[in-house]
Amino acid sequence: MVTQLPPASQSASRSRKQPASSSGEQLVVEMDEDELEVVEELEAVLHLSPEVQQAIEQVFPSQDPLDRADFNAVEYINTLFPTEQSLSNIDDVVSKIRLKIRRLDENIRTVVRGQTNVGQDGRQALEEAQKAIQQLFSKIKDIKDKAEKSEQMVKEITRDIKQLDHAKRHLTTSITTLNHLHMLAGGVDSLEAMTRKRQYGEVANLLQGVVNVLEHFQKYMGIPQIRQLSERVRAAQTELGQQILADFEEAFPSQGTKRAGGPSNVLRDACLVANVLDSRIKQEIIKKFIRQHLSEYLVLFQENQDVAWLDKIDRRYAWIKRQLVDYEEKYGRMFPVDWCMTERIAVEFCHITRNDLAKIMRTRAKEIEVKLLLFAIQRTTNFEGLLAKRFSGCTLSGDVMKKPEPAPPVSTNPFLDDDGMTDESSLDREGDLDKPKKPKVPENPFHGIISKCFEPHLYVYIESQDKNLGELINRFVGDFKAQGPPKSTSEDAGSVLPSCADLFVYYKKCMVQCSQLSTGEPMIALSTIFQKYLREYAWKILSGNLPKTTSSSGGLNISSLLKEKEGSEVAKFTTEELCLICSILSTAEYCLATTQQLEEKLKEKVDITLTDRINLMGEMDTFSTVISNSIQLLVQDLDSACDPALSAMSKMQWQNVEHVGDQSPYVTSIILHVKQNVPIVRDNLASTRKYFTQFCIKFANSFIPKFINHLFKCKPTSMVGAEQLLLDTHSLKTVLLDLPSIGSQVVRKAPASYTKIVVKGMTRAEMILKVVMAPHEPSVVFVDNYIKLLADCNTEILQKILEMKGLKRSEQNAMLELFRQRLPTPPSGADSSSVALQTPTPEQESSRIRKLEKLIKKRL
Repeated sequence: MVTQLPPASQSASRSRKQPASSSGEQLVVEMDEDELEVVEELEAVLHLSPEVQQAIEQVFPSQDPLDRADFNAVEYINTLFPTEQSLSNIDDVVSKIRLKIRRLDENIRTVVRGQTNVGQDGRQALEEAQKAIQQLFSKIKDIKDKAEKSEQMVKEITRDIKQLDHAKRHLTTSITTLNHLHMLAGGVDSLEAMTRKRQYGEVANLLQGVVNVLEHFQKYMGIPQIRQLSERVRAAQTELGQQILADFEEAFPSQGTKRAGGPSNVLRDACLVANVLDSRIKQEIIKKFIRQHLSEYLVLFQENQDVAWLDKIDRRYAWIKRQLVDYEEKYGRMFPVDWCMTERIAVEFCHITRNDLAKIMRTRAKEIEVKLLLFAIQRTTNFEGLLAKRFSGCTLSGDVMKKPEPAPPVSTNPFLDDDGMTDESSLDREGDLDKPKKPKVPENPFHGIISKCFEPHLYVYIESQDKNLGELINRFVGDFKAQGPPKSTSEDAGSVLPSCADLFVYYKKCMVQCSQLSTGEPMIALSTIFQKYLREYAWKILSGNLPKTTSSSGGLNISSLLKEKEGSEVAKFTTEELCLICSILSTAEYCLATTQQLEEKLKEKVDITLTDRINLMGEMDTFSTVISNSIQLLVQDLDSACDPALSAMSKMQWQNVEHVGDQSPYVTSIILHVKQNVPIVRDNLASTRKYFTQFCIKFANSFIPKFINHLFKCKPTSMVGAEQLLLDTHSLKTVLLDLPSIGSQVVRKAPASYTKIVVKGMTRAEMILKVVMAPHEPSVVFVDNYIKLLADCNTEILQKILEMKGLKRSEQNAMLELFRQRLPTPPSGADSSSVALQTPTPEQESSRIRKLEKLIKKRL
């Protein structure tokens, strides 16, 4: 890119082209031209790469423009002579530059001359370095040779020492082996002699030593003498085993019940020898002794004996207790403590008893009664508990000894009490719901060792409980009919029915008994029985005693009231019936919570592999249905009580109202019904506030749409009539907002969910009346006002409003067409009429009435 010279440069150029005024000026111009040519030649020849140029700048940093790689002579000259006036000192600048050039030339010559001898000096330094390396290598080789000589000298010095060490080690091993051999040979001779003399006390210690010494000669068994000694030891062990078994057979003969011999020091020492011998000898001694010790039991409690039946099962356990005491006194010191002979005798007794009881119960299954079975199980479990306190269970085999189950998580359960759920009188409804679960006691290793034989016959117990629960439910039904519904003045009005607590007390007793008997299939069968009678209680006691909606005098039902038959009389529940409904609702709530905890407790009691088969969700849903039906009855009662007042409102001549006064009589009637019903329901549902809130919400959801539908029936309506209706609507809104605390001395803030429903519904009614009050001319203003006031506006509601205003059909059609034109376009995927579905239409209302009629007919 060519840069245009400033005026000074241009004038300098022009001076080159013009003839010089003097010889000095001509010389300067010529030299400048020569220098420019030299610079151009240098730039053409000397071209450095960007990497080299960057390295030079890092090594020799400079701010001089002449040192820059992108040096531009034109820019440099323009910098020196920015104006024409600056050309006056051109000679000085040229002199300075020439001086700088001379200095650079001198520096270059000095550097070039200094590099003349560099190559020679480098070669000389390299030669000297090579000579130094050769000398170092020679010294290292000398040191290595000397080290090898020193090592060889050390080996020669220590060779004799190593030979002495090996000789010492071999000599020590030989002496030790000879000593072991001497001990083994002498021990075998002594062992054979003592065996013949039955000196078991000395044999026990000697035999253990001989066996230990013989282990050192396992690698020398190829030597005939060692192999011969080993065979003599095995023969001595075999002879000892046979001799000890013969001695025990002689002291405790297997034939007959009388013991020919008794405990002696010889037999006690023989047991010590048996500990050293093969374990089969020990097991054989234990087996024979226990069999002989229990031979009397097998005779006394044969299947054909009277004492063998379940009613005399106590005698079995009394006999073994006496035998264990007798054993401790006579034979307690004969057997080693680690043999646990007392526990082994008890365990063998349990196995025999279990097999005998199982056999005799199979034979006489028809004679088993519930009381007899429970008596036998109770005595058996008590005996198993006694064994657990006395013994550790170390002798139980893996198939009998149960693995401890993981501890269940801590939970609150209504069936848990301080003494392990064995005191049924300690069940308290509120306390049981909040009582924390105690840590689970350690597992009994003897649990089921005998009582397991009763499990195949537990169907008798299950059938008995099925029968007892059926009788209990029938007694509850009879007691309820005899006592009648709770009185309004009764302190128990609205409280849980006493039969509910009795039912779960009985459930608790059955569950505890069954869990002590078995945690397997019988528990599943019992849970099925529980489910059956929970459903029966829900339908026979709770749903079956809910007041019917039929009036005894007029024969009217809820469906007829909802259809608003003229001249019909409102069928209202009495105060006693309202109290009964609330009491049933509270009972169903308690049953729902307690059933959930019953399910948790059953899962804790049953085997972990069967927990998935415990499911009481269906019964919980049944109680939830009872709660929902009770609330619906309370809502229907209050809702139907307001129907005559709403009918009276729709029959008034609202076009003839001349002035706005106090609230209308129908509003007073509605408020009167509300003040009569709501306090009774609230007081009886004081313990279940959430269901009272549901009652209020359901009533609001039922009454407000019905009130709006009756508003549309008030046609035609004048502006003054609309104002009166607006005043009445505001009065009803105020009453509905205070509904949860109406007639109460304690004023509580209504729940936000309920307040939101009332405000939304009654505000919609007020907006409808405000539209009715507005003049319909001009039409555009009226339609826009309608769209603004009602968020869920549609043609159906607009037509009803126009009918309330008394407009002609032609005027209504014009208004509807204008509304369709001015209605805002709904967003994509939405429909302008979909919002109107939030408010029940007459078709939806009639459908709801038909469903209600079917429900009532089904119950009746």
